[in-house]
Amino acid sequence: MNETMSARAAEDIFGDGGPAAIAPVAAAERIDTLDFIRGLAVMGILAANIVAFGQPMEAYMYPAAFKVDAGDPGGWMWIAQFILIDGKMRGLFTILFGAGIYLFMEKAWARGATRGLQAWRLAILMAFGLIHFFFIWPGDILFYYALFGLVLLACLKWSIKAQLWAGLAGYTLGALAFGAMFTMMWAVADTPFGESAPELIEQRAAMVDGIDDALARGDVPNAAIESGDYGALVTHRLTEQWSEPLMNALLFGLETLPLMLIGVALYRLGFFNGGVERGKLLRWGWIGLIVGGLAHLAIGLVMQAGGFTFYGTLTAFVGWSVLPRLWMVLGMAALLVAYAPSATGWLGDRVRAAGRAAFTNYLGTSVVMMLVFHGWALGLFGELNRPQLYIVVALAWVLMLAWSKPWLDRYRYGPLEWLWRSLTYRQVMPLRK
Repeated sequence: MNETMSARAAEDIFGDGGPAAIAPVAAAERIDTLDFIRGLAVMGILAANIVAFGQPMEAYMYPAAFKVDAGDPGGWMWIAQFILIDGKMRGLFTILFGAGIYLFMEKAWARGATRGLQAWRLAILMAFGLIHFFFIWPGDILFYYALFGLVLLACLKWSIKAQLWAGLAGYTLGALAFGAMFTMMWAVADTPFGESAPELIEQRAAMVDGIDDALARGDVPNAAIESGDYGALVTHRLTEQWSEPLMNALLFGLETLPLMLIGVALYRLGFFNGGVERGKLLRWGWIGLIVGGLAHLAIGLVMQAGGFTFYGTLTAFVGWSVLPRLWMVLGMAALLVAYAPSATGWLGDRVRAAGRAAFTNYLGTSVVMMLVFHGWALGLFGELNRPQLYIVVALAWVLMLAWSKPWLDRYRYGPLEWLWRSLTYRQVMPLRK
């Protein structure tokens, strides 16, 4: 236990940095809980992203973008993933990232360091994110996590109440703004409202034409992935998609920064190590999960009735689901905190290990998916339907759970965790236990 704690008490969201002046038992409980939630989240992120790995990026939301029959009669698997996975794993990860930033700063402040160390660390993460985006997979989240993490640094010494309410209010305002904007878009494109006035008819026609344009933007990178022309793929990303990391930051900023603030506040409240009564965690966790899940189900049924249209599915993901997603994310977090201590078997230990190596597992999964789908490797891009893609997810989970624990039994950190830590402190850090 002492050796494990010495290696792990310096960990945060990706396994670097940690609490300074906390009791060993509290530290163990908190880190075990964070590891467990982080492990499930990094596994869930693959389940969310698998369609965008194995099919055109647009198929993530829009089933008609599949290059083969989606294998999902009635769209029930789309609805199930929409309810249980999409956005929820990223939300959990974002809350943990905010908690991890504060956890790292506890250790840094105790040593007399300043927020400059964290800023340097986030700048390194930003570089990792850009490498991920341009050379591995354009669905990266690390760049804008690092970007908003830098903003978060200015808020770390706010009161807990200010952090919590700013996070909740900011998220809610963003959800309402996106909900209104995308509802109007959907109404014009997919409902009789779009035929109620000449200017709306003209706008609808332009939006319908815009669908083909949106899908065509993926033709070059998709063809490069299929053919295995890696050079052409990277060239296209560098020349034609160079602004997308910033555009993604703008798109997700009203969600990301508020969730990070909420994560900091929850961490400081002791949410992750017994600061909230277990009965309350279970009660409010199930309420958030069920109410949010029912709201998602209703949205999914509307999409099903409308035929899963381009603007409908876009509105469902980016507009309507944002607010109930928060209820589900907080509900999941509460339930996982409540149940994590009882997950003590071999599977729970391996999930925790996957969480301790979350940075390596996140980027490593993208590399493995290149080997599965790119034409220069197995070449399965565009070949697998939704059920078959879920088989790939299950196999990747087995790989993730299989390597993480044996590695961490021998080494202090995952490979990329060690590299990030060494770059942060500008020295080669010890790796073997």
